[in-house]
Order: sequence, then structure tokens, then C-alpha cells
Amino acid sequence: MRKCSLWANFLSFSGQSDFAPYFYDNGAGSSNGNLGLFSISEDTSVGTHVYTLNGSDPEGEPVTYGMTFDKGSKDYFSVEPKSGNVTLIQTLDREVRDEIVAFVTITDGRNKVVENVRVFITDANDEKPEFLNLPLVVDVPEDAASGSSIYRVQAVDRDLGSGGSVTYYLQFTIDGHSGALRIRSGESLDYEVSRTHFVTVVAKDGGGKYHGKYQVMTSTAIITINVLDTQDSPPVFVATPYFGFVYEVSVPGSEIFTVSAKDGDQNNPNTMHYSILSGSDGFFSINSTSGCISLTSFPVQLRNELYELQVKVVYIYDMNITKNGPQNRFELSMYEHPPEGEILRGLKITVNDSDQGANAKFRLLLVGPSRVLRVVPQTVLNEAQVTIIVENSSAIDYEKYQFLTFKLLAVEINTPERFSATAEIVINLLDTNDNIPKFSSEFYIARIPENSPGGSNLVSVTATDPDSGLWGEVKYSIYGSGADLFLIHATSGIIYTQPWASLDAEVKSKYNFYVKAEDTEGKYSLAEVFVTVLDQNDHPPEFNQNYLEKTMIIGAPVKIEAVDEDAEEPNNLIEYSIMKADPDNIFDINTSTGEIKLKPYIKSMEIVQNITKQKDCRWSVVVQARDRGSPSFSTTAVVKIDITEANGLKGPMAAFLMQSRDNPMKALGLAISIITVIVLVTVMISTIMYFRNTKSNRITPARHIIRRRPKEPRRWTFRPWFGRSDLSFGKFFTDDETRDSTNNSSPRAKPPAPSAPVLPPPPPSERLRSVPTVSGSLRSGQNKDGSGISSALVSELKMRIEQKINEANQGYYY
Repeated sequence: MRKCSLWANFLSFSGQSDFAPYFYDNGAGSSNGNLGLFSISEDTSVGTHVYTLNGSDPEGEPVTYGMTFDKGSKDYFSVEPKSGNVTLIQTLDREVRDEIVAFVTITDGRNKVVENVRVFITDANDEKPEFLNLPLVVDVPEDAASGSSIYRVQAVDRDLGSGGSVTYYLQFTIDGHSGALRIRSGESLDYEVSRTHFVTVVAKDGGGKYHGKYQVMTSTAIITINVLDTQDSPPVFVATPYFGFVYEVSVPGSEIFTVSAKDGDQNNPNTMHYSILSGSDGFFSINSTSGCISLTSFPVQLRNELYELQVKVVYIYDMNITKNGPQNRFELSMYEHPPEGEILRGLKITVNDSDQGANAKFRLLLVGPSRVLRVVPQTVLNEAQVTIIVENSSAIDYEKYQFLTFKLLAVEINTPERFSATAEIVINLLDTNDNIPKFSSEFYIARIPENSPGGSNLVSVTATDPDSGLWGEVKYSIYGSGADLFLIHATSGIIYTQPWASLDAEVKSKYNFYVKAEDTEGKYSLAEVFVTVLDQNDHPPEFNQNYLEKTMIIGAPVKIEAVDEDAEEPNNLIEYSIMKADPDNIFDINTSTGEIKLKPYIKSMEIVQNITKQKDCRWSVVVQARDRGSPSFSTTAVVKIDITEANGLKGPMAAFLMQSRDNPMKALGLAISIITVIVLVTVMISTIMYFRNTKSNRITPARHIIRRRPKEPRRWTFRPWFGRSDLSFGKFFTDDETRDSTNNSSPRAKPPAPSAPVLPPPPPSERLRSVPTVSGSLRSGQNKDGSGISSALVSELKMRIEQKINEANQGYYY
């Protein structure tokens, strides 16, 4: 944190004190205060309210605010004197100026306080990548190998973070990280087809926020690639076909005509060598250098009128291999690991023997590292162009050999002299990024004591990349869920803790994360790091209370326990000891478990009472708990022990009561719980009885079913009514009714009143059914005045019961 300088002017008046006003220091991240450690993004718009100066006067006087800047500096902010609102009035650019020094003032009219503050300008993604070394012009030989690197594009972005990272894009092939431009795999350059290529490269940053929106900035550049001609095209005859004439006056040696050829590679033409392959029959010869064909005999000796000559032309390199010449040296530069079967086009070797016939036959041998290259052809007659072909790509490794040396031998086959010629072939290898960085170990184990200060070194990891140049440079980074508390130096590989990190073995003692070693083209490897936070003895043992009360039964121990929050042994192992007891030599303590018991000779209360004059038999014992760490910590507690004898109670209740002597609140809580349960059960039973009695006092019919016995079937007879047989209607009577009518007849009896005929009985086959009847009984309660139930209610109830009986009887017949 930067120190702020403070100036204050104090005016003293007689009779009272006048103190200077002051700013509130709210720290970084606050939007009001003294502007200390305030940061603002460079894309903040002009006119934006960015901060509020805030302060106070001890006497409560109103204060005003102000702001000034160094001489020669722009005024970036303005302040409203009364409210203290700070407004941006100038455009910010972090790439031009990343901090602003200002002087903020507060005054109560008499005293003025000035503070020097720094405002930090944070980055926004407002800069495009810029290409270096413009214009971009590259000269590439046309025989450059497919996949080889021909140029490295470089662009820089002045933004920070992801907005300052640059990746490259190309219609062709380019490494997105390093900008290395390569020939696309399977493609080749040809000077004779196209001598210049124009390639557009796009450099894009990693993106970032600008005016609150995410944006990606790009730049483009055009690379001009000039293709250089190499010796890869055969010579070509000019002005073909050729015609010549032999005259009768011609003499041997007369020139007939001249053939001319030019090198197919125009950049650096070679000397042509001419020869007649066939058709001369010994009558014609050719000058190997000029191509002039001459007559070798007199015209009269010619047998044919027309001769068709086949002429061969080859170009001769500056370095020749001939039978009679000295040893020569051929040198070539090529990238490592070329594809197998590829021809080394940079080597242009022609071997010839000027002899004729069998004397011109020779063999070619390539002597050097075995099975790396092979020569074609292996047998030659007169002359041949030598081709060297890759046979083992993996053996052509820049990391093993920076150059390879071979001997090319041409040895005659069928001559007794066995003349030979030798040429040295030197291949200078160029490096490619064909290796990835490799760590010295697949994993690293680190240990660090807890409470180590921030920035403490943890472990150093090492990765190597055997490639040369920038491809061999390794940068380290870490990632993973456990990497938040750690950092790694990008070039040295030293892992250290964050400046603010605080490691605590009791919170977390194990961490693991990955380290990444990456070269400039993005090739990488990983290794895992395991970190163990070593426990330090930084916690003393602690009792749950400093004052303990225990009840001890003679013959049974009491136990005390302390807890040590350290994570590992022996820091959290506790030893117990009795520091003081009055009287002494009464108790023993188990150093490991903390169990306190009486000396073996104390077996009754009489012995205890003989030892002490106190009737309550209570001892105060000072117990110490000490851990086994280094340095060792300890704590003490006072234990009040009440000694008693075992009582006659047995079972769980007795054990509970004995335990409750040490904790009477526990027994009280249990008693309250039992009483509460009893009260609740009583209330529940009373409520049930109340509702039951209330229900029984209601007037309800007592229903029961009365089943009638089945009766014998009645016989029905028909009698005329009132002695009239001519009536068209009659009435059915049973025998019983007839008898009843006879028995009850009297001189004054009147005939029965007419009624509807009674239905006949059911068929004999139908089973008789009993008819249910309903009877009712009434129970009445006495009112307070002793009167009975209302007669109207009784009448209504009777009527309903009779109605039910009638309905049941009718259902029987239907």
C-alpha cells in the first residue's frame, strides 16, 4: 500500500479548540472516501460519476471538497465542492498512462487537509494486435520440404490478460500460438508455376470487455512469399526439330548443324553437355559443349540418304563426380524427419564415364549411417543423374545429429583397373518442433509446514524440451481444483504459495493439482503435484470447562477428557496428571484415558472420613492435560469430586440417579418430561369421556329387529256381500274372519263397512319371509325445572315409528 502524505493547517482561537476535518478511509473497492487505491477502467465514458469524496469535521462544521493535479498534467477529474461527487472529464488510456496522481482536499473554511492519492487505470480490450517487421516479405526455395517452417509471424497486443494474448489464423497452415508459417502438408512450391504468393494473416486477441460488452480485436497483414528457383527442371532443346545437309564437297570435320538446349531452371543455369545416343553409325560426332554436329567421314562413304540422330543433353553441375576428377563435396540443408521415400531435391549429382561400351559401366555405392539413405540407380552405363532417397526418417533426427556425412562411390565393374571416384555428401539438419516438453518425473511430492508465510517455496519442477531455439523454451503453469492457494514461476518452475495463503493442517492437509509444461507452439505435457501440509503443534489441549464436578462411587473411577485440535500425532496425544489434591495421595489418574480413581487401600467411607475432617467428603483436584508435541502445550482444570458409597438401588433408574448427581439439571429435565406426559394423557382421557357423555345424553331410537314366526297358509272363501248373489263384485274372507264375525254377531250387529279387497296370498312355492319390525323406546332426561320432554316431540317420534312399521309390512307383500 502506498503511503499518503498529509498536510494540515491548524488555527487556534482563544477559548475553544478547532480541529481539522478529515476524510473517511474506506479502502480499495469503495466508491466513497478519500479516493485512496481507487481504480477505474480505461473505457469509462467522459461525464461519468465515478466516485464521491466523503469526510467530516469534528465540530460538525460543513465541509467542501476539491481536487488538483501536478503541473503539466491533465485534469482528469472534476469535483463538486459540496457533494464531493467526482466526474471523469478526460478520456483514459491505460496504454499511455496507467495511473493518475491527484491531490484531494477537504476544508471547513478554516482548516484545510490535502491528501496525495493515486488512481489506477485498469485495462479494457481496446487495442488491436499489431504486426512486427512490416512489410512481411519471405524468400523460400521452391524445393522446401512439405510441412517445413518458412517464417514466423509476430504480432503484439498492448492489452493485458486475455485481451493481450494473440493467436494467428491463415488460409494456409500457421501455428496459432507461435505464428510459425509452414508449407501445407502434401503441397510443394514450384518456381516455374508461380514465383510469388501473397498470404493474408489474421492476428486475433483473446477477447475482453470494452464498454461493458465482450469483444475480440483482430488485425491483418499480407505476407509476400517469393519462390526461389532451384535445380529441379531438366534442360530443354530450343527450336526443335533440327535439320542438316551433307554436300558432296563436304570433307570430314565439316559442321552440319548445331543443337541448342537451355536449363529448365533459369535462376542459376548450368552448363549443357551434349552427346549422340544413336543413329550416327560412326559418320557423325557432336561437340559436347557447343552442340555442333560434324561429319567424320567423306560423303561417298555414307550408306544412307537420311540419317536420324538422337541427341541427349544433360546439364553439368559445378561439382562433378568423374572417374578422372578429384574428390568433390556436396552439401545440403534439410529439415529433420523428412517423409520416407522423399527425394533429396537439393542434391544435383551427375556421374559419367567417357569410356565406351563395357568400360563405361560402373556401380554407385552410398557409404554412411546404415539404412538411412539409398542411392538410385545402383548400376550406370556411361552417365546417370544420381538420386538420393530417404529410407529411414526417424534416424534423421536433429537432436541426435546436427549433420550427416555420406560417401558416394562410383566403381567400375568390368575393367581390370577398377577405376573409381568418390564424392562427399554432407547433410546439415535443421530443427523442427518435433518434441514435447517432458517432466523429470510423472509426479512430485511436496511437504510444507502449516502456518508458513505467504510466498513460501514449495517444490521445483523441471521439464526439458530437446528442440532448439524458441521451440525448446518451456513455460510452466498450474491448474486443478487444488491449485487455488499456489503459484508457479513461468520459467523456473518453482511452485510457491499465494501471498495471502494460510495453510492449516486442521482444515485441510492434502492438496493435489497439475503442472503444465508448454513450448511456444502449444505442445505440452503434464505432471501431478501432491502437497502435504505438515501439522505443527499450534493448539493446546482444552477441557470443555475449567471447573468440573464429578461424583465418585467408592471402587468406580470418574473420567475427565480434554481435546487437542491438532491434526496429527503426537501433537494431539494428551497425557493427564494430578497437579494438586488436598489432602494429597488420595487419587490416582490414568495418564492416557484421564480416569481418576481412589487409591487401592480406600475401600469404604469410614476410611475416607478418617482421612478428612470434612463431613461432605468433597475434594478439589487440579488436573493437567499436556500434549506430546514439540513444543508441548498444557492446560489445567479444577475437578470437584464428591465421594459416596454404592446404594442398594439397582437397575437403570439407580444408575441414572447416580449419574444425575453430577448433573442435577438432567434429573430435573427428566422429571419435568414425565409430569408433562402424565398431564397430557389425563387431558386426553378427560376430553374423550366428555365427548362420550355428551353423545349419550341425546334422544335416539333404540333399534332392534323382531322376527315373526311363519304362519300356516290361510284358506280363502268367497261369500256374497249382504246376501246378494247378483252383485258383480264380492269380497274374499278367511275362515278366521268368518268365525270372528259369527262369534261377535248380535241382534244389533251391523254389517262391516265396505273396504277394498285384500290381495291374495303369495304362491305356495314361494318361501315365507319374516317381516322386520321396528320398535322404539324413549329415554328422557329431566330439565333443570323438572319438567318432561315436550309432548309434541313424543308424538312426532311415535308417528315416524308407525310409518316405518307400515312401510316394512307393505314391503313384505310386494
